[in-house]
Amino acid sequence: MACAAVVLPPPPVSRYRPRQHLPCSFRGSALRRHLPVSPHQSSHLCPFFISESSRSRYRPFLPDRPLFDCGKQSELLVSATDSGSTAYSAKGLKFQEWDSLTAKFAGVANVPFLLLQLPQIILNSRNLLSGNTTALFAVPWLGMLTGLLGNLSLLSYFAKKRETEAVIVQTLGVLSTYVVIVQLAMAEAMPLPQFAVTSAVVASGLLINFLNYFGWLHQGVWTLWEDFITVGGLSVLPQVMWSTFVPFIPNSTSPGIISCAVAFVAVVLARAGKLSEKGTKFVRSTSGWTATLLFMWMPVAQMWTNYLNPENIRGLSAFSMLLAMLGNGLLVPRALFIRDLMWFTGSSWGSFLHGWGNLLCMFIFNSIGRTFFLAATFGYFAWLGMTLWRDSVAYGYSSPMKSLMELISGPESSSDL
Repeated sequence: MACAAVVLPPPPVSRYRPRQHLPCSFRGSALRRHLPVSPHQSSHLCPFFISESSRSRYRPFLPDRPLFDCGKQSELLVSATDSGSTAYSAKGLKFQEWDSLTAKFAGVANVPFLLLQLPQIILNSRNLLSGNTTALFAVPWLGMLTGLLGNLSLLSYFAKKRETEAVIVQTLGVLSTYVVIVQLAMAEAMPLPQFAVTSAVVASGLLINFLNYFGWLHQGVWTLWEDFITVGGLSVLPQVMWSTFVPFIPNSTSPGIISCAVAFVAVVLARAGKLSEKGTKFVRSTSGWTATLLFMWMPVAQMWTNYLNPENIRGLSAFSMLLAMLGNGLLVPRALFIRDLMWFTGSSWGSFLHGWGNLLCMFIFNSIGRTFFLAATFGYFAWLGMTLWRDSVAYGYSSPMKSLMELISGPESSSDL
């Protein structure tokens, strides 16, 4: 007996409005909860109309009862679609507009970040073509390697969260930094064994993150990669912080070795289930935070160098500092909107200290003009003020402080304000 067609009531007019971008938290989540799922995690999609006589031919492949009931599943489909769209549209048009704008801002941040590394690449190419390989020794390969590891760690963090714009930013950072490292290796400014290991890590890291982003990677492989970047980040961060203050402190690799051992033990205990739930969660979050702290430490090292050698400030490029301020500043609205404290901390710190802070040092030592500095200052703080105001309007808050409190402590802490 053929399955009777089910006539559904006409949907509301609002259901035919143009398709809008939905946050990751609403994309198909309700639908996946209701559709029947096989042991292999794939939905049973049986044809709608299968006669009882024709079912005998498919008997070895079909269960005794229908897998897809037209009426019931159609109702579930409509219900799941309504639950997602209703939850999103309930936020209001301003919320949706700000969601779209912050995503576009994060995408536009690719431009200043790409231009930030491009002058160094062009200069290195000219020196290599002219045979002036000695000039490339002025670029520290260890610092470039630190930045590369930070980009890879943040790439893994954002790929896991499916933040497309941030993934593109970090991927460009990995590729542009690796190009500089290749140039240093060609000039023999970087040892060949270290370059070979770096190349292997970059290739495997990009491949693993690409496969994981599209859901094509086995969870066990991703877990091993997360453990690797956790141990690597916790090993490099203390060593870089220690090396910044050499020769005022002894030159030693002990900080890196000790932190590497501690990180390895922590990862092993977390995977073995020997830590508490909070401890395991803390270990899993360290890779993203260590990458953020690496980037946060870079402007600190630059400011320390400016303090020790003020005459070298004239060697800094005001255009590069402006690009750093713009690139990181464009990421701040998106980080605040999705309530990502780690991303917000890194981008705010980078735009404030690495960008505006270095411009302030250059202005104090008369390396840039007053008009340039005041224009950059006004634009930067006006952008931050606009970001806080628009975010509070999008969420329907009366004060921008609610957005900041929600970012730091969660929605519960902002309800009392």
